[in-house]
Amino acid sequence: MKIHTTLHIGSHHINYCEDYLVTAEPGKGKLLCAVMDGCSMGIDSYFAATLTGKILKQVAKELAYKEFADQTPVAPAVLMKLILQQLFEKLKSIRNQLDLKRNELLNTLILAVIDTANKSGEFICIGDGVIHIDGTLYDYDQQNKPDYIGYHLTEDFENWYANQQQRLSVSVINDFSLVTDGIYTFSKFDHKAYDPPGNIAEYLLVDGDANSVENMLHQKMIEIKNNWGLAPTDDLAIVRCIL
Repeated sequence: MKIHTTLHIGSHHINYCEDYLVTAEPGKGKLLCAVMDGCSMGIDSYFAATLTGKILKQVAKELAYKEFADQTPVAPAVLMKLILQQLFEKLKSIRNQLDLKRNELLNTLILAVIDTANKSGEFICIGDGVIHIDGTLYDYDQQNKPDYIGYHLTEDFENWYANQQQRLSVSVINDFSLVTDGIYTFSKFDHKAYDPPGNIAEYLLVDGDANSVENMLHQKMIEIKNNWGLAPTDDLAIVRCIL
């Protein structure tokens, strides 16, 4: 299994990258991957995205310990709900402890929970973003009005979770990616002459020529910039996993 990641600040952002990504193991033979995109109209949205990622890593570690102690493997669908429930409750607790306003906890979340042995998994997109699985692109566009999890922390988790529609359950997975919507913002950054550009999404999410290279996505981003003269204007986070 190869896990490739890349995180880039967009050229329109000066001080902070408002995207974040995380990978973790919430149990034996299980993989958690997530990308987050902070709301530019929120307050300190880089904090919200990073906080969500840090909580997910903590939750994954806690669930891995619990599985080891109980000696009872948990299916990806069950694990997905447990992870989101823990995230929901921890965000609510931190909001109260720090007296945070609603617009201080606004970020999208694309989350995958994978059974690496069976190559199956669960995916959810909260807000907007892109999921790519074995050649099929799932583009979740909420017309610049993402339904952030931070809007719902005063609600009952079970009701909120039951209403999530942007979900995928996949029985056979070989190559998948989680991507923030910065992938659609590549544009020229100078007036020099470059080679005609190719399909950026296909190059980053489908092309397998450099799969064995450790920093494959970083290398591809450099090649897009040097060869095609393109760079993302919005922040970009990608997790790509080849099972």
